[in-house]
Amino acid sequence: MPTPLPPTPLYTSERVAVLLSCALSFVGSGLLVGTHALWPELRTRPRQLLLYLSLADLLSALSYFYGVLRDFERTSWDCVLQGALSTFSNTSSFFWTMAIALYLYLTLVRGSPTGTGLLCCFHVVSWGVPLGITVAAVALKKIGYDASNVSVGWCWVNLDAEDHVLWMLLTGKVWEILAYVTLPVLYLLIKKHINRAHAALSEYRPILSSTPAFQPRTSIADKKLILIPVIFIILRIWSTVRFILTLCNSPAVQNSVLVVLHGIGNTFQGGANCIMFVLCTRVVRARLLSSLCCCRHAGSRWSLPGSDGEWRRPERCRDRDAPDPERSRALLAST
Repeated sequence: MPTPLPPTPLYTSERVAVLLSCALSFVGSGLLVGTHALWPELRTRPRQLLLYLSLADLLSALSYFYGVLRDFERTSWDCVLQGALSTFSNTSSFFWTMAIALYLYLTLVRGSPTGTGLLCCFHVVSWGVPLGITVAAVALKKIGYDASNVSVGWCWVNLDAEDHVLWMLLTGKVWEILAYVTLPVLYLLIKKHINRAHAALSEYRPILSSTPAFQPRTSIADKKLILIPVIFIILRIWSTVRFILTLCNSPAVQNSVLVVLHGIGNTFQGGANCIMFVLCTRVVRARLLSSLCCCRHAGSRWSLPGSDGEWRRPERCRDRDAPDPERSRALLAST
């Protein structure tokens, strides 16, 4: 039997990089939750599912932050607690990511009705299955110190357990690999369906294809459909690589570049979602900029005196790019 690998050392520069990624992911997930809470007109069903994904990513970023900050060296009560929280939130994030893709596929390609029943099903699976797996792992004492060979300072599955490979698969890896396959297939089918619909529509209504406002929005939507699975795989693949290297007992698992990529990839999902669905979505971005503009001017209750010497209240700040509430849902549907 090969000698187990020694613990992977976590250097200060690596910890700082991963902690910064956790903080950005926390802020990004919080921004997604905040925009959903502030503007009811933006609460479409896909963005409602995105809210639940953001809540999972929020908890994931917090638990990873604590784990990297502590840099555990043995199994302890807070190691088990952190490992359980990150296991639950990380697995739940996989399920909600696939739920969003499945929802878009059913509504856009299949045209199936999507009422509260489907949403309830998503809740049962995306919260219930991770919770059941996590409770079982904690009850059977499978969560613990993993020598940072399959993590970056945080706790996950105890490598001293005889069936640790099985539990690493159940508590994350099998769902991660399933997402690698499911997401590209579903989003490619959605993109193919949208392209066929655009082609058929342009044949009967050529004016739509030449409308300046039509092409940019559909182009942005097409790019997002491609980027969603690509970004997910780019972020998550490094943890899978280190998982395989650990199974092969390869010393390459301790490579500093791999460690940093693994740490950032596991913790930055919330930040990536914020970039795509807040900063790169014109409707949400315009409203956010408008609110920031108003907050900046709200600090000064009175403007400079006018020509008549009277002090005046500042005019309310308005963003020309911010769409009216009744237009928001239509724009969100196209982007």
